[in-house]
Amino acid sequence: MTNQSTRAHRSIFHGWFVVAAAFAVMFVGFGSAYTFSAFLEPLQRDFGASRGSISLVFSIAGFLYFALGLVSGPLADRLGSRPLAVAGMILVAVGLAAASIARSLVEVYLAYGLGVGIGVGCAYVPAIGAVQRWFVRRRGFASGLAVSGIGLGTLAMPPLASLLIASVGWRGAYLALGAIALVLGGGLALLIENDPKDRDLGPDGDPPREASAATNAGGASVREAVRSTRFAGLYVSCLVCSFGAFVPFVHLVPYARDRGVAASSAVLLLGMIGAGSTAGRFFLGALADRMGRDRSLIMVLIGMAFAMVIWAVAADVWALAAFAFVYGVFYGGWVAVLPAVVMDYFGGRNVSGIIGVLYTSVAFGTLVGPSAAGFAYDSSHSYALPILLSAAANIIAALIVMAILARSGARTVTSATS
Repeated sequence: MTNQSTRAHRSIFHGWFVVAAAFAVMFVGFGSAYTFSAFLEPLQRDFGASRGSISLVFSIAGFLYFALGLVSGPLADRLGSRPLAVAGMILVAVGLAAASIARSLVEVYLAYGLGVGIGVGCAYVPAIGAVQRWFVRRRGFASGLAVSGIGLGTLAMPPLASLLIASVGWRGAYLALGAIALVLGGGLALLIENDPKDRDLGPDGDPPREASAATNAGGASVREAVRSTRFAGLYVSCLVCSFGAFVPFVHLVPYARDRGVAASSAVLLLGMIGAGSTAGRFFLGALADRMGRDRSLIMVLIGMAFAMVIWAVAADVWALAAFAFVYGVFYGGWVAVLPAVVMDYFGGRNVSGIIGVLYTSVAFGTLVGPSAAGFAYDSSHSYALPILLSAAANIIAALIVMAILARSGARTVTSATS
């Protein structure tokens, strides 16, 4: 009995606990951020602001949580991922609590934009970077499992926020979400560990010597990676894609409300994105391990463009639900596959720092895209142009990745830095 218990205990590789902790950080951090669409109408009503001005709240937060990877990634490589993830969850909680007492839109910019933006920025790249180090053979699946927290957070948190807004108002809802971030996110972030070598393990639970022989343990420096052609291609691809990638998270609910969909049903459309995203992170992440992660990246970008076309022609709630689910699947695949592609190309030594630099591209796209879509609506009372431009952006992003793959087919650290 004792031997059986010992074998059962040893069969649970500690990397899966790191995945679970990263999942919780994603669930709370991004789940809180993606509730914003549920708050758009109450904020617009109370502060008398346009959709473009209100959308800028999310854009500021999104810019910060991707841009700060430039700092948090290298810090995680030096200090470890755990302290940054815990600090990030505390900042998210403080930002949400401060937003609950905001008396002007500027105060919402400062509280939500800075608090949630900086908090998620501190936690996201370190958490996902830690997961990459714990796996090689199942890296795509593990990465997908960790970032599926974003999908499930998007599934669960917006409807919860809508219920809270209906019962205690938007201020009480922000306060409650802050408490969840502190207790659930901050508590589970304590389980994140930076490297299997600290437990005398290799990736996937292999003995350290076997693991070092099977992996590019050194990898590229941040400087070497950033100066490579592959990194430049990935950077431009992410920049172009991200101009439209986050438009649905801000504008799908008001879009549906403009077409007569009830508020409770409109918020559930965000949940459909979350459900699709969760499926995409699991299944497309695992599929990427078999078909090639860079080829999978091309597939998910084309899929996101296809989904945007569905949105452009959607005329009722069922068509919008179909769009939301399909978009979620491919968006989830994009988020899951991208960090694994970075690890494949550049190795593990500085993976958090390299991901952090790469995500500054997403930061600029997130800053511009949702707010530009809001201002476009304010001027034309239509979302047609931003939706179609988002579809085109994803096609261009896919073509860029195709060019990277055509230029150099081998996925090794050495070739990636040339």
